[in-house]
Amino acid sequence: MVISPQVARTSRETEEPKPFSFEMLRDFGNRVAEAYGLAFTLPEDLQAIYQKFGIDLPRGNGDGTWRLPVPARFVIDRGGIIRAADADPDYTRRPEPAHTVEALKKLRA
Repeated sequence: MVISPQVARTSRETEEPKPFSFEMLRDFGNRVAEAYGLAFTLPEDLQAIYQKFGIDLPRGNGDGTWRLPVPARFVIDRGGIIRAADADPDYTRRPEPAHTVEALKKLRA
């Protein structure tokens, strides 16, 4: 499952629609991210850069804010226990998908 605050589709998504093979939930107002301590407001200098590139985050969020979640992956078992977690404020550094797959395989064992 993916949780995202984004409500407006980007032009790239519109041009290249691909069906998701997983459930996607909308986190309006970043409430879930906030509950996990992962929500932050983009600083004004970065807001200006986003605007120069035509990125309208308040519209994309649908709530008028410049808030984003820290990119994170959680593997949560059926009992609600977090079995693996990865979060990094630098969105360019993402965990290896193989690590997530391995954590999921351990749940099945």
